[in-house]
Amino acid sequence: MDKNTITGFSLIFLVILAFSFFSSPSQEQLEAQRRYNDSVAKVAKLAEYEARQNKENMAAADSMMKANPDSAKAIYGDFAQAFSGKNQTVVLENNLIKVEFESKGAAPAKVTLKEHLTYDKQPLVLFEGEDHRFDFELPANGKLIHSEDLYFIPSSVTDSTVSFRLIVGKGSLVFDYKLPANSYMLDFDVTTVGLKPYFSSSNSTTLNWQSRISKKERSATFESRYASLSYKYFNDTDVDDLSSQGNDEQEVSKSLHWVAFKDQYFSEVLISKVEPFSKANLSSSVQDPESGYIQKYKAVLNSGIDLTTDKKTEFTFFFGPNKYNLLCSYDDNLKGDNQLKLNKLIPLGWALFRWVNQLIVIPIFNFLESFISNYGVIILLLTLIIKLLLFPFTYKSFMSQAKMRALKPEIDKLTKDIPAENTMERSRVTMDLYSKTGVNPMGGCFPMLLSMPVLIAVFTFFPTAIELRGHSFLWADDLSAYDSILDFGVNIPFFGDHISLFCLLMTATNIVYSKFNMQMSDTGANQQMPMMKYMMYLMPVMFMFIFNDYASGLTYYYFISLLITIATTFIMRSFVDDEELLRKIQEKAAKRPADKKGMMARWQEMQQEMIRKQQEAMRQQQEMNKNK
Repeated sequence: MDKNTITGFSLIFLVILAFSFFSSPSQEQLEAQRRYNDSVAKVAKLAEYEARQNKENMAAADSMMKANPDSAKAIYGDFAQAFSGKNQTVVLENNLIKVEFESKGAAPAKVTLKEHLTYDKQPLVLFEGEDHRFDFELPANGKLIHSEDLYFIPSSVTDSTVSFRLIVGKGSLVFDYKLPANSYMLDFDVTTVGLKPYFSSSNSTTLNWQSRISKKERSATFESRYASLSYKYFNDTDVDDLSSQGNDEQEVSKSLHWVAFKDQYFSEVLISKVEPFSKANLSSSVQDPESGYIQKYKAVLNSGIDLTTDKKTEFTFFFGPNKYNLLCSYDDNLKGDNQLKLNKLIPLGWALFRWVNQLIVIPIFNFLESFISNYGVIILLLTLIIKLLLFPFTYKSFMSQAKMRALKPEIDKLTKDIPAENTMERSRVTMDLYSKTGVNPMGGCFPMLLSMPVLIAVFTFFPTAIELRGHSFLWADDLSAYDSILDFGVNIPFFGDHISLFCLLMTATNIVYSKFNMQMSDTGANQQMPMMKYMMYLMPVMFMFIFNDYASGLTYYYFISLLITIATTFIMRSFVDDEELLRKIQEKAAKRPADKKGMMARWQEMQQEMIRKQQEAMRQQQEMNKNK
């Protein structure tokens, strides 16, 4: 931390303050936002009204068809019989999920995950009722008919299977569902038989699928951050997604293998087993948190179903948790581009950080989980193991600081006659000494830089680890949510409506560590630049604002990590004698060949050459000014 670094931090802080001030909406903008919200509310009410009207119209049509079958036959032809009937409920259930179907539309109407609860201990329902739509557009001769309006006939009903049949003249459209034991996968087959005379087009049937995702976690803001509409390309391993930070829409012309509606910890996925979705229009819209919903997803897909050909088209639904090992297991018997890659639904960071999570963090976590049931203890042991893995880098960084601290008296002697404002000369003398003794001031930076992927990987892992969900530790009743000890009742900008205790402990420990670290690595800069200590204390406070809404498991990890770092630094400091270290540096420097040039010597030569060129340019400019 030198003067330029402190100036940089100060400017960053000022930029943040200025951005906060200037980005605050004006009264006109607030009024415009209110008008926009009012218009959105009006559109929502209109859509609700239209839906209600459609239901009333369908009910009226149903009554008309029952009262006058001949008139219905004239309007709907061979489909008339399917527009009336009794809506029956069929339930498929195993030890993990319960799927409820309605014979009208023959689609899943409600899915309950039996092993999970919402944050307020209610049954965890992925969707139900009007929050979900799964409708095939059937292009009949001269009319577009929707499968959601038709009454199918259920048959072959067991706890794990059901077959919904739609009779059209001499043909039939059959939806078969099968729920295997101990599985979150629901097989869905569509079979067409003898339907060619009743449909005007051989084009792929359009599927309209949409779902309104309800709030299941304590923090709707944080839950929305990890919710997204994701999709995987066919014969490819790439997975893409729409933005979760605002309304987004995407028309995808490439073939898709699957489409997923996901929130922070759970997903609904529609997978095409053989034929891809040849085209898709995808959209997501953020919902008002006060409504109890976080996102609304829509997917309009070319399903691959040709109603004019007798064949079976195979799909699979996944209704379940975003658990890394579970999602990976679905690729055990698949190879290459045929793999589902559902594990990419879990946002574990960019490529390098994702590899670190997949190869280091998750295997260690799973190993500890296999014989320890307390997740607070698991996080503690995980922290210790990570610290142990990073110790070589930590030690190298510490020794680099210790060498510079040991050389401080020598540097003070060399620079005592150089004016403080002559920073170039002071820097040159310091670099000469470092080069002569073989001490690299950058030696502490590179080891820590190498450890950054692990630190960032852990940051992405904890908010997505469903294993922590619902598990308590100490005062935190859910390690996947914030551990509030005080609710304000009002929302404070940049902070939220509560204070999290682990976040508070992390902040306090970070301040203590900052003071401790400055004392341990003091080279005199603290006295020369008193502003430095204030900046070092300001950063932890800024982190408190950032992490207050994060999972308590993450802030607990950082709290423990800082405590271990303080203890490690204290122990290493107690074993290092600055005078003895200086003696060893001098002995090593005496044995060092005079003509041997290390990296610091080459760096110094480059600096001196740059300074020489700058001085020469300044001299030439001064001469030109004199001549003028």
